Amino acid sequence: MHDLLPDGEDLRRAVKWIAGHLQENPELRLPPLIQEAVFKFDLSPRDADFLIDLYRRDKGKE
Repeated sequence: MHDLLPDGEDLRRAVKWIAGHLQENPELRLPPLIQEAVFKFDLSPRDADFLIDLYRRDKGKE
């Protein structure tokens, strides 16, 4: 079934998964959470870099 997902769907799911965990527990550290998402959703290194950049930019807005 993984092959049937449109490009980027795993990345979208990872962002939602991370956001959900952060909403439930804002004290969670991002690096381990991102690492877990990378493995859970079988993301590429490029996708992992995107997640890191996304949350780095988001944190800079605070």
